[in-house]
Amino acid sequence: MDTAIFKSKLKNRTDLVLKMAGYNLKIIFAGRFFWFVLASLVFFILLSLQLVFNQPGFNSSSVYNVLIVPGILLVFYPTVFGIQNDADSRILEILFGIPDYRYKIWLVRLFMIFLLTWAIMYVFCWIGYFALTPYPIFNMSFQLMFPIFFLGCLSFLVSTMVKNGNGTAVVMIIIGVALLFLSDTLGSTQYNVFHNPYSIPQKMNEMVWAQISQKNRLFLSIGSLVFVLWGLTNLQKREKFLK
Repeated sequence: MDTAIFKSKLKNRTDLVLKMAGYNLKIIFAGRFFWFVLASLVFFILLSLQLVFNQPGFNSSSVYNVLIVPGILLVFYPTVFGIQNDADSRILEILFGIPDYRYKIWLVRLFMIFLLTWAIMYVFCWIGYFALTPYPIFNMSFQLMFPIFFLGCLSFLVSTMVKNGNGTAVVMIIIGVALLFLSDTLGSTQYNVFHNPYSIPQKMNEMVWAQISQKNRLFLSIGSLVFVLWGLTNLQKREKFLK
């Protein structure tokens, strides 16, 4: 009897989790997300063709630079417009009424956003492996997620400050361009957001480059964690979101 009750409770909880996950996916990826997926695929194809015709001797480093663009596009919409979608769906008031809102809702959403992004990037990595050049597929997708995760968490933080999807998009584009320019200045340092672990500079020891890459991934991970915690703290200021 106890076993039957346990199975029944487990089934009910599983159904509830799946329904909540499905509902949140509809909210997060509603509207224009399909177009961002399509745009990321188009960019991937165009950049791959450019790579094939303009760089005959391309390698894993070149493919990494190609793949990071669609990855950023994939994470851009759900992190930038997530709060805006809540407001448009008129569920923001309901969500703020849930105890520990920041932990129960947005942590789960961010997890789903990055998990889905990684899954799509993994597919792109498989395509690149067969269409462009062989490389470690899992490691490539894993390395790509560090800058994507960093920029996605930064977008989430900015969205909690701006509280408007279009405004957040403008701010993030400006920040993205600034970080791109800074990547030339930062070069081979550990603080380059667009650090390419497969692009070993000439006359640099591979062991030294591997250490720089590890420090860079640690820097991006800590920065992402700070952005998430800061954004979740901002979400506690209920009155600023329900004006």
